[in-house]
Amino acid sequence: MNELCTKGAGELAQMVRTGEVASIEVVEAHLDRITEVNPSVNAVTVTLAEAARSAAAEVDRAVAAGEAVGPLAGVPFTVKENIDVAGSATTWGVSAFSGQVAPVDAPAVARLREAGAIPLARTNLPDFAFRWDTESDIAGRTLNPWDPTRAVGGSSGGEAAALATGMTPLGLGNDLGGSLRVPAQMCGVASLRPSRGRVAHAAATQPWPEPISMQLTNCQGPMGRSVADLRRALDLLSAPDLRDPRWVPAPLEGVGGGGPRRVAVVTDPAGLGIDAHVRAGVERAAGWLVDAGYEVVEAEPPRIADAAAVWMDAIWADVGMMWPNLEPVAGANEIEMVNSCLAQGMFRHVDQATQMGVLTELHQIAADWAAFMVEYPLVLSPVCCERAWAVGDDITRVAEIGAAMRMVIAVNVLGLPSCAVPVGCDDDLPQGVQVIGPRFEEYSLLDAGQAIEDRAPALTPIEPRVAEGATSS
Repeated sequence: MNELCTKGAGELAQMVRTGEVASIEVVEAHLDRITEVNPSVNAVTVTLAEAARSAAAEVDRAVAAGEAVGPLAGVPFTVKENIDVAGSATTWGVSAFSGQVAPVDAPAVARLREAGAIPLARTNLPDFAFRWDTESDIAGRTLNPWDPTRAVGGSSGGEAAALATGMTPLGLGNDLGGSLRVPAQMCGVASLRPSRGRVAHAAATQPWPEPISMQLTNCQGPMGRSVADLRRALDLLSAPDLRDPRWVPAPLEGVGGGGPRRVAVVTDPAGLGIDAHVRAGVERAAGWLVDAGYEVVEAEPPRIADAAAVWMDAIWADVGMMWPNLEPVAGANEIEMVNSCLAQGMFRHVDQATQMGVLTELHQIAADWAAFMVEYPLVLSPVCCERAWAVGDDITRVAEIGAAMRMVIAVNVLGLPSCAVPVGCDDDLPQGVQVIGPRFEEYSLLDAGQAIEDRAPALTPIEPRVAEGATSS
């Protein structure tokens, strides 16, 4: 592996800015890495090689001329295929959308470009980004680089696998129900789901407003191999965009102040069971926070199961309404997954009137959490309460896996920020935790995530493990 592919976005930006390395070298190293390992994991769907080389040449010209450059000038990044990149197709993983070329960048892509970063490639996702694993009608399955027989997680699984194998130092994804944090857990990388309203979003390829449940629960966020890179990206992404009236002009510093704070640690959310390896990861992270000076207390936020149930009902009211139009263009595996959700009772048939009722109840659940977080400003918990499951289990065991997601989807429906951080390996699989904070307190939870990362073993980038009987490219 080229040494440049082992470095994070911040380190690469510093090297380019000082002339230690040329941006074109960084871009070529990552393009070579994609050629080398992507056939083994199928994370990258298409490269933007010529445009990336042209942008890198412009950065190198500016650096050589002594001109000021942006904070991420010359650093490549990858983008999930449901986020607009000008001149590239926003496919949502569906063949019917393969010609849907974006005329302009989404806000998050535009902010990174303004900072000098360079779009390098697009990454895989499940059809419509609606699955906790990554297998698309267009590109097929993305494989977990740690164990190809295990799920890579979803829906930002292409980003997670690309980061884990050194194909990119920084990625953009989104999170409707754990889609940034679940694949980060499964692949041993880091991700940040910002507060609702923190990062603006719009899509020229999607000219209609998102349904209400998605406006409430979905958000755009960064993925990386370090907490420091998540912080750098957040600083850039937290900017207004006139296309998104939901953006909130909240200061990045928050209101909680710096330094260690009280942390509620949750080892088995709602007492519904947790994999022993996942629990061990949470307990390790709790010990590291104690070592860093945090006051760690076993305590559980209120009504976790109720919040998760609201997410299920709110989402299904809209998905159920849209599904008759989506099903004809969905892939066979996506159709099987949705049918399994219904057959196994993970979702119930909910109309819009019932949806309004559960969202009204959400107001009190959110108030209860807000009161809890006055006493416990940070919460340490599992991401998914299962470790990476066998490929296909998210269809055959979708209700069980949905229950294991209770802590990630509770965070989404409440609009809270959460940072996923790797904490080492158990039984040769990476394990991660999430740190949750009050709305617009990303800096506080990133501080805690950094304290965990400082004490955890470095897991990635790795060489992908190849399925038995296969050969690595």
